[in-house]
Amino acid sequence: MHNLIQDLKGNIRVFCRVRPVLMDDGEKPLCRISFPDDHSLEISKQLSGELEDSKSEFSFDQVFSQDSTQIEVFEELSHLVQSAIDGYDVCVFAYGQTGSGKTYTMQGGAGSKMGMIPRTSALIFHYIEELSKSGWEYTVEVSFLEVYNEVIRDLLNQHGQKKMDIHYNEGKGTTVTNLTIQPVKSAAELEKFISVAHNFRTTAATNFNAHSSRSHAVTKIYIAGTNPQHGIAYKGSINLVDLAGSESAKTSGSDCRLQETKNINKSLSTLGDVMYALCNKNKHIPYRNSKLTYLLQSSLGGNSKTLMIVNISPFVECFRESIQSLRFAAKVKEVKTVIKRNKSNLQ
Repeated sequence: MHNLIQDLKGNIRVFCRVRPVLMDDGEKPLCRISFPDDHSLEISKQLSGELEDSKSEFSFDQVFSQDSTQIEVFEELSHLVQSAIDGYDVCVFAYGQTGSGKTYTMQGGAGSKMGMIPRTSALIFHYIEELSKSGWEYTVEVSFLEVYNEVIRDLLNQHGQKKMDIHYNEGKGTTVTNLTIQPVKSAAELEKFISVAHNFRTTAATNFNAHSSRSHAVTKIYIAGTNPQHGIAYKGSINLVDLAGSESAKTSGSDCRLQETKNINKSLSTLGDVMYALCNKNKHIPYRNSKLTYLLQSSLGGNSKTLMIVNISPFVECFRESIQSLRFAAKVKEVKTVIKRNKSNLQ
């Protein structure tokens, strides 16, 4: 019943989250953003104290205002965690401009500020503990990687020298050669690996964000459950993706940052091309035009329940980027996919 309800909601869903103004932001001019209901927002510029004529309206599966908490966002995501336990593949990715709150949403901080990734790990093991009372046995594994300047890096093996290639198989989905896949026994152990991987991720200063993520980071949790009493087995997975932020080349700073920005924007542009092609039901989908989209092929157009969280900043200086992000997210919302549960019978 749970997964029937999730299917009715759509296998590709889009949430929007507006970043709050922080103390370090100073007194930057703000856009005017209003929320007619929980599923829509209206955004416009405000110049010299007067409202600009043009106002853009957008509708999504869920909209979270500046006052939203991590708990509120995760309440919606938690339904997809249940689906992964039930043998479905799930992908959650955060999209938006540099400094719009993607890494905070996905990684977060301590206590109530914990993000989607650590909350997901805790909920998985909570479900496993409850299901063990009904005879279910589960194994959990995890991998962490980043795509930096179109090169894949293993975040659990920083000194690895073996080449890492992406392979896609219609039946098995996407795999990466020589990627470290670590078995985990508890939420605490998984959170330790999450912390290690997060600290290894490539970061650098940009004009928008003093600690901006400069790579696309992918946390993948593999979940296999068996019930000998009923003779069935399920295999599910969760991809949790913190995309690098989009920004214009003129805000990137040094030549090194400029090259990073070009690669980031190219991969995000390819992501847009893929989603538009899926939306238009084109015969050719350009997954292989970037490492990011090739890596996410199973999630974007394959056998996966997918959630995109588009993050936007409330400032006038970010208005153009915010509109572009919202328009892209609106197009993603139009994509329709059909998925199936990964179920098998025990011999």
